[in-house]
Amino acid sequence: MGFSERPERKGTFIDLFSGCGGLSLGLMQAGWDGLFAIEKTSGAYKTLEHNLIEGPRYKYSWPDWLPQINMEVSHLIDNYQDKLEALRGTVDLIAGGPPCQGFSHAGKRDPNDPRNKLAEQYIKVVEIVQPKYLLLENVRGFNTKFKSSGDASSIPYSLVVKKRLEALGYGVSFRIIKSSDWGVPQHRPRFIMIAKRATDSDQFDPFVDLESFRRNFLSRKGLSTENPVTVRDAIGDLETYGKSLVPNLDSGRTGFFEAEFIKSASPSKYLQLLRSENCEPPNSRRLAKHSDVVSSRFQLILDKCERGVTISDEFRTAFNIKKQAITPLDGDLPSATVTTLPDDILHYLEPRILTVRENARLQSFPDWFSFQGVYTTGGKQRKYTCPRYTQVGNAVPPILAEALGMLLSRHESKGAV
Repeated sequence: MGFSERPERKGTFIDLFSGCGGLSLGLMQAGWDGLFAIEKTSGAYKTLEHNLIEGPRYKYSWPDWLPQINMEVSHLIDNYQDKLEALRGTVDLIAGGPPCQGFSHAGKRDPNDPRNKLAEQYIKVVEIVQPKYLLLENVRGFNTKFKSSGDASSIPYSLVVKKRLEALGYGVSFRIIKSSDWGVPQHRPRFIMIAKRATDSDQFDPFVDLESFRRNFLSRKGLSTENPVTVRDAIGDLETYGKSLVPNLDSGRTGFFEAEFIKSASPSKYLQLLRSENCEPPNSRRLAKHSDVVSSRFQLILDKCERGVTISDEFRTAFNIKKQAITPLDGDLPSATVTTLPDDILHYLEPRILTVRENARLQSFPDWFSFQGVYTTGGKQRKYTCPRYTQVGNAVPPILAEALGMLLSRHESKGAV
């Protein structure tokens, strides 16, 4: 079966803490059937709804009893437990990526961050539905002790979750996987936990022969098994130099521009994948409005700082930059991790931050996937909204999710991928 063909059905899944749908999209591309997804924020849900509920390519089947609205997982548990219980035996997989800010090395790593406990809601749904498989994605810090806790006996939260799932009768395995090893043009190390409802005869190790599976997956995608996809492979066609700037019309705000979209005459293998469905010019290409001072500072960074690594404290002081981390990209390497903050990384050639679409390319979203809602928010609203930049930064890369979906399918079919 070629990757251009729709694979056969592998099973039914529920996606919890779905964000804008990166994990769901990848699982659907791997042949899994989505039942429904739960996302708390209205912004991310609008994008999910546009592409995977109302869109023409992939769709959840969505039960009649569940409203098609954004909601918290706790609301699902409190109001639809009887309906969830009725799903036992019909759901093969519960997937999800509980919000990870409390675990992230890029953040404060607060052991008391209430978002850390959202994994408990994931486990509660597992307990109610009792699916055959589980897939949980999180940041690398999910598997690291909280040094600030002051408790020498503390363990990584990943082991807390593992023990809880084992008590529910699941065999649990996990790995730290670097996204760039799987066709994603950014390093982005991720914690991946896979579990299976145990039987006495089970010898469960979904990660066995992972390297051979990786090579097979990439080869069938037409991607190199040795050389990672680079930033230029992903976004080189979206450079603005030499192109006309036209008004941006998809943000609902005037005064913003985007570069005209010109199809690449010699697209990379990666770009061919993201544009394989004859899609129209992608949305979310609005350029930031940088002041002359900011543009000049960004140009200095491009001229003076090493590419592909976070600028040093010395340069931060010299350039009067208060941000903790900012990385000028190297076009010939994978990107630094795409985050929810648009000014964490700079374009490799132009003195500017990336557009939402460029970030989405680095996350492996296909060009037909259309992001909805506001581009950015600030101040107090940042806690309550999920703008496009945040949606992209929080997402599971769809290509990685597709690989994980096929990895599960391989285990289910005992070696056939």
